[in-house]
Amino acid sequence: MFRPLTLCIGLRYLRARRASRFVSFISMVSLLGVAVGVAALIVVLSVMNGFEQELRNRLLNLTSHAVVVAPDGRLRDWSPVVDRVAAMPGVEGAAPFVEVQAMLAHDGLLKGTLLRGIDPALESAVSRIEQHLVTGSLELLEAGSDRLVLGRLLAARLRVGLGDSVTLLVPTGSETGARLVPRLRRFTVVGLFDVGMEEQDGLLALTHLADAAAARGRPGEVSGVRIELEDLFAAPRIARSIAADLGPDFEARDWTQENASYFRAVRIEKTMMTLILSLVVAVAAFNIVATLVMVVTDKRAEIAILRTMGLSPGRVMRVFLVQGTAIGAAGTLLGVLAGVPLALHVGTVMPALESLFGFSVLPAEVYYITRLPSDLRGAQVLLVTGIALVLCVLSTIYPSWRAARTEPAEALRYE
Repeated sequence: MFRPLTLCIGLRYLRARRASRFVSFISMVSLLGVAVGVAALIVVLSVMNGFEQELRNRLLNLTSHAVVVAPDGRLRDWSPVVDRVAAMPGVEGAAPFVEVQAMLAHDGLLKGTLLRGIDPALESAVSRIEQHLVTGSLELLEAGSDRLVLGRLLAARLRVGLGDSVTLLVPTGSETGARLVPRLRRFTVVGLFDVGMEEQDGLLALTHLADAAAARGRPGEVSGVRIELEDLFAAPRIARSIAADLGPDFEARDWTQENASYFRAVRIEKTMMTLILSLVVAVAAFNIVATLVMVVTDKRAEIAILRTMGLSPGRVMRVFLVQGTAIGAAGTLLGVLAGVPLALHVGTVMPALESLFGFSVLPAEVYYITRLPSDLRGAQVLLVTGIALVLCVLSTIYPSWRAARTEPAEALRYE
């Protein structure tokens, strides 16, 4: 704890008019530097959080929270299993699925696809695909109709639209097992979806469960069960629990495993941006070192007088710790007061800046996300505030120590 005397002297030095205007200028630059660094760190972390949340939401439009895969991907009596999974704690919905790696051909064009068989009546319980249908409806996917709903990019690459026919090629082993023989089946395009993720819009094709099972040559069988959970962040634990309950042969996967590369990239980017902007705050904070060194030089005579009046070296040191900490705290507070509103309204501020300066940060022809998302988190604001304050306090130690070492006789010799 600072004693009232050292606190009063430190704050008095902070407010006092100095002989050198340059010292005052450096003090203001240090304060503003800390403020800008703190505000930038808060805004950038909030935007990175927003991008992470946007990415997660888009990935989960067609990806379920968890998947339980049957032994060898073959589950015949699947209806009781779906009902059993849906009744488990923490589960909001469950639906069977079939997945087939295949090729789609149309008018000489050939593209790889992931054919997913779904039950249209249950699909809304495990995905939000209906919200992203550009045209058509899942109700058109009837058993035995051989109909497809394609991703918008996949349809564009195949140059197909509603009503066009495409040929599905599914590789299967021959009777002798010597080579792969493609199984051919014609489908009609009855719908298009667009979720804003190239991996899904350019690869996925949806059909009825029965048609997908027939296409892979295993009528009546499904690959496993897709699961929607009440808490998506509990997916790893609940998925393993469900698989263990169903039997040792069932394998569990969750959204964190299937999309690990995306979230790992975002996490690395967020960490690097935090480090880089923390260095900006550190540079601004260590400007306080230069400020206090010049203040100590300017106040040598006054320090000597205080020492002769009985002020101990430790209390002299605390005087300048108060001054440096006050500059850092004021800069940090100003940065928080500027950064929090900016992070909350970055979606409004950025379009105004784009309109004013005539540029686009996220052009629609390049990016799927055309606005800056933001997710301000109180814990991160507290973390940034703590980092800035610690750096500012650390930067005051050396000049304060130099002030405490001032010898009264030496300082007053030429006064």
